[in-house]
Amino acid sequence: MLVLVLNAGSSSQKSALFDLPSRTSTDPARPVWEGRLEWEGNRQTLTSENFQGKRVQVSAEIPADERSSSVETMLRGLWTGPVAVVASPGEIRAVGHRIVHGGPNLSEPVIITADVKRTIREVFDIAPLHNRAGLEGIELAEKLIPQACQAAVFDTGFHRTLPLESLVYPGPYEWYQHGIRRYGFHGISHAYSARRAAELVGRKPSALKIVTCHLGNGCSLAAVDAGRSVDTTMGFTPLEGLMMGTRAGSIDPGILSHLVRTGSARETELDDILNHRSGLLGISGVSSDMRDVERAAAEGNERAKLAFAIFVHRLQGGIASMAASLGGLDALVFTAGIGENSASVRRSACRGLAFLGVQVDEEKNSSAHPDADISSPDSPVRILVIRAQEDWAIAQASLDLIRSLQPAAL
Repeated sequence: MLVLVLNAGSSSQKSALFDLPSRTSTDPARPVWEGRLEWEGNRQTLTSENFQGKRVQVSAEIPADERSSSVETMLRGLWTGPVAVVASPGEIRAVGHRIVHGGPNLSEPVIITADVKRTIREVFDIAPLHNRAGLEGIELAEKLIPQACQAAVFDTGFHRTLPLESLVYPGPYEWYQHGIRRYGFHGISHAYSARRAAELVGRKPSALKIVTCHLGNGCSLAAVDAGRSVDTTMGFTPLEGLMMGTRAGSIDPGILSHLVRTGSARETELDDILNHRSGLLGISGVSSDMRDVERAAAEGNERAKLAFAIFVHRLQGGIASMAASLGGLDALVFTAGIGENSASVRRSACRGLAFLGVQVDEEKNSSAHPDADISSPDSPVRILVIRAQEDWAIAQASLDLIRSLQPAAL
């Protein structure tokens, strides 16, 4: 069963085609085709690759308002060009979309309808870097692959189990009554990472307290108790919490009123400042990419050193906070681009967490490839590096939903 996944991120548009078995599987499948668009400013890089090892990569300058045409070019490569793997779009039976924010009413995977698209549109302002791109992907798939069943899988869904003390903000209670609350994000990744961690340590999820660290261009933590999310760092929007690639994470809200009151920034600029001009990029002045920041820091760039130090400081504090919500810690998971690939971030973060029983093995950490255990033999807490499998999880959840609701369509 060919299932296409569209995964719109804050700095990239990923897509993958899976040939899934007829029955539900718990083992991640390798995609038969992958496409990825990455943006930094107006610079775009398109990479497409199929299971036969054929690969195409193109870099070009492109205005932000023309990105949807680039996504269309990437998807058409599935059935045309050097990395094509299907004869026509008609061979694709289902399309699964990662939608970052489902608002107060959508958390479980759903078949996409006009009402679902309307709900996604209604929360554009809450998740400005993601939901618009997600909806554009839905409409593009409807145009290019009209016969396929389409499903939406929500990043906020895993966090629907948050207790009230975690999800209600300490503002006026009316905020909560009007839907202003912590929703949490990266739920697809956190849910998969927690399940995979249980498999790697050989214990049931119901017996584990796990902190999962999704560290990419967007970063968040989750406290997972017996397989359920009980706390997380992102909140009403994907802006809260840890320092990220271009996002500030949590800051004193009084700063914003001060900037507006003193004329240092217009109210209309605040969103751009917090979402696009802060984080690693804003502090380092070098890049939003941790790899570039680490290289600059190694060459003596003081602002890059500071950006790295702030990132680690906030990550350590976040992990400790999540462990407090759990009342203990059995496993610590690092996943996504930084989590999987930066031994320096993992090492630096773990060094400050010995009081929680976190003891990393330096040699294992330096040479780690997911999925790996990098904890020292005597560490009370297992430290794991796990490959992010969002795309496979979206494909499996979408197909399961469509099978249950529209079996005739498959």
